Amino acid sequence: MLQAATYAKPKFPDDFCWGVASAAYQIEGSPDADGKGKSIWDTYSHIPGKMKNNDTGDIAIDHYRRYKEDIRLMKEMGVDAYRFSISWPRIFPNGDGMPNPKGLDFYSKLVDELLKAGIKPFATLYHWDLPQALQDKGGWQSRDTAYAFGEYAGYIAENLSDRVNNFFTINEFQNLVDMGHRGIDMVVQGKPVKIELAPGLKLNQKSLNQVAHNAVLAHGMAVQAIRASGKPGTKVGPAEVMFCGVPIIDTPENVKAAEKVTRHLNARFLDVMQTGKYCKSYLEEAGKDAPEFTDEDLKIISSPVDFIGINVYIPKMYVMASDNKAGYEEIPMNVSHPKMSSPWHTFSPEVLYWAARLTDSIWNPKEIYITENGCATSDVVDANGKVFDEDRVMYLRNAMGQLQRATSEGIPVKGNFVWSAFDNLEWTGGYGTRFGLIHVDYETQKRTPKLSAAWFKEAARCNAVV
Repeated sequence: MLQAATYAKPKFPDDFCWGVASAAYQIEGSPDADGKGKSIWDTYSHIPGKMKNNDTGDIAIDHYRRYKEDIRLMKEMGVDAYRFSISWPRIFPNGDGMPNPKGLDFYSKLVDELLKAGIKPFATLYHWDLPQALQDKGGWQSRDTAYAFGEYAGYIAENLSDRVNNFFTINEFQNLVDMGHRGIDMVVQGKPVKIELAPGLKLNQKSLNQVAHNAVLAHGMAVQAIRASGKPGTKVGPAEVMFCGVPIIDTPENVKAAEKVTRHLNARFLDVMQTGKYCKSYLEEAGKDAPEFTDEDLKIISSPVDFIGINVYIPKMYVMASDNKAGYEEIPMNVSHPKMSSPWHTFSPEVLYWAARLTDSIWNPKEIYITENGCATSDVVDANGKVFDEDRVMYLRNAMGQLQRATSEGIPVKGNFVWSAFDNLEWTGGYGTRFGLIHVDYETQKRTPKLSAAWFKEAARCNAVV
């Protein structure tokens, strides 16, 4: 009889966080409940034609009312850390001024319920739902929004840091700036498409670069406010989408090329946060369209952080060393490169390793969190009420294997947050794109853990890829 092989299985560090992630507008619903103000997504999603099937987040998965059930499901799945976002207009309906105590109360109860379940709360202060009242005053084009964000961050830290020890300031600077204020061009299934997010503006390059500067300024102000108002030991950092160059072959020359392109791709955001200056290549490329800033701005932007959070899905490009001026050459991705369900999502699990390694080698942070990683699959509930998303299990096994490689080399990755805990509103893609470990029937709101949830539970129990 054949017996199962026995071998020493590598593990993640003992304090590694097995987390899942979500965002307020994508799951909460209840857009007018308990004094909440309107966000730019409440406005944008109701513009005909902006959202697939004209879907909105008005109900989403009704998490605002069902959060206790959702936390129970996360606990059963073996989750020990949950990254959620706080809806700014629930706290400050007008973006600033008088806070809404009922809005704060919801997140206070959410945190208490998480702690009761043994789940560590990680709060994101901004996951794209800007108060509409601030958008009406200029939104991220205005420096005043950065100041308002700092005040909001300080208020949250003052009231929640007795139980929440880790805060992410802003989610995906690159995307909120470029997709929200110009739109980006992509080729999807052979056809060019424009991808945009709320508020759906079409700014020129000069204005776009100023929005980027105001966003990192807001980050710095939030860091300072959390330091001033948070309890001792409160930690803070960004949660940026990592634009990563992956060396096509792992040679010293190609790794150096990948470092160079990765630093340049992240010049407007991670690099200026960590170095306190805009790199020469970015300012030269921007020319007359460079943002206006002061030395004091740069000091604020580079306020020291405790960790860097990176959202990692795909490489920005594969690269190899070159003797051209740039120092690297982009390797075009073959049309036969395997993909997950989302047409933009190439199956490139090695990016988890390289994103962590390059973040470490370029900026040398104290700690790194993978604040998002996951995939959409074509999930179907079968006749027995099961969801066998074996392709997501394949994806997670390979991606987490690459992350385990990183931690085994001493790269300080402290945790991973799978995107996402639940199926939800996938922004302009509506409800047809499912990223969750837990299936949601949007008509009945029934939750069904998928096969991937069972995989996650066993991997978390073993603290290793299984």
